[in-house]
Parts: sequence; C-alpha cells; structure tokens
Amino acid sequence: MKKQTFFITGISTEVGKTVASAIVTEALEADYWKPIQAGDLDDSDTHKVKRFISNTKTHFFENAFSLQTPMSPHAAAAIDGVSIKTSAIQRPETDNHLVIEGAGGLLVPISEEETILDLIQPEDKVIVVSRHYLGSINHTLLTIDKLKQAGKAIHGILFSGEEHSTTESVIAKMSGVRILGRIDEEPYFDKMVVKEYAELLKESLL
Repeated sequence: MKKQTFFITGISTEVGKTVASAIVTEALEADYWKPIQAGDLDDSDTHKVKRFISNTKTHFFENAFSLQTPMSPHAAAAIDGVSIKTSAIQRPETDNHLVIEGAGGLLVPISEEETILDLIQPEDKVIVVSRHYLGSINHTLLTIDKLKQAGKAIHGILFSGEEHSTTESVIAKMSGVRILGRIDEEPYFDKMVVKEYAELLKESLL
C-alpha cells in the first residue's frame, strides 16, 4: 500500500480524537503530527499519543504552532502574539503513512480568515470521530456535509464512547459514509488497549 495521509477530525471537542489518532497511528504504524496545539504543552496530545504507541516505526513530528492557552487557536495565537496561516504550516516529509490530528471540529478558526478545514488537503483521507450526546447527530451530519461541500475525501466515521445504535444507524444511513468501527467507553486506555483496537480496526482502515 502506498503511503497515505489520514486527517482525524471530530464533530466537536472532547469526542476522543486523540485516542482515535493513537489507534489509527498504531494500526498503520504511521507517523503522527498535530499541526496546532493550544494549551497543555507539558502534556500535549503528542505526548499522550506517544504513551499509547507500541510500535517502533512511528515518528512524532513537532507542532507547527505550540500555543500557551487552551482556547480556540485563533484566540490562543492572539494572546501569544503570533499569527497562524495555513501557508506557514509546512507538512513534515515522510516515506511513511502520516496521521494528522486536527483541533476541535472542522470550523474551529485558526485565524480570522481560516479554519481547521483549510488544513485538509484534497488527497487526505478524512476520518470523522463521532461521540454520542444530545445534538451529536446534527453535528455529525453537518461535519460530513461540510466535508462533501469542500470536496474532501471522507475515509469514514469512527464512533467513540458508549454505543447508541439508533443514533449510529441514522448517521450511517443519512450520511452515506462508511462506518470504520467504534471505540468503546473503556475504564482506561494504555498501550495494550490501544494495540487491541488497532488490530480490530486495521482492516477497515486499509
């Protein structure tokens, strides 16, 4: 399989993107990159994914922007006195698969002109992480619709958290997007749990 880039986005914040990113990274023994980290710099998403990875092939690239405040990137950047532009964000070069983790949802602003959506390139395979909560159907379908409008390549939906069959079935039917699988509400995640999910999901990811 030729190298591919997988862009992990979510329907909102705190839906399980980082755990999903770790599982996809482990499944494909891919490299990992989070372009923009806002806040938690001592325990960033890159740090967390590193703790979950067992394979020795994955390389972790540094953030293009590491912002001090846990806010929307455009606001955190303003506090830090920096300006974020997609043209200034250079993708790392690698001969391996690459997993890119976004920040929040698709329309999270990175400046007053651009959003996370603008970081997604046409050849990227987009994985949407959806988690059940009141309003999640709407948020998932809006995310899928926006990706389609923008001409992005949707690889599939990955459900995260407790199963809710009626929600998941209507999302599958109305979006017409492939369901890659689900990550259950586990008591904890560590290298072994992530590796188990990586094995389960590897075939659907490929």
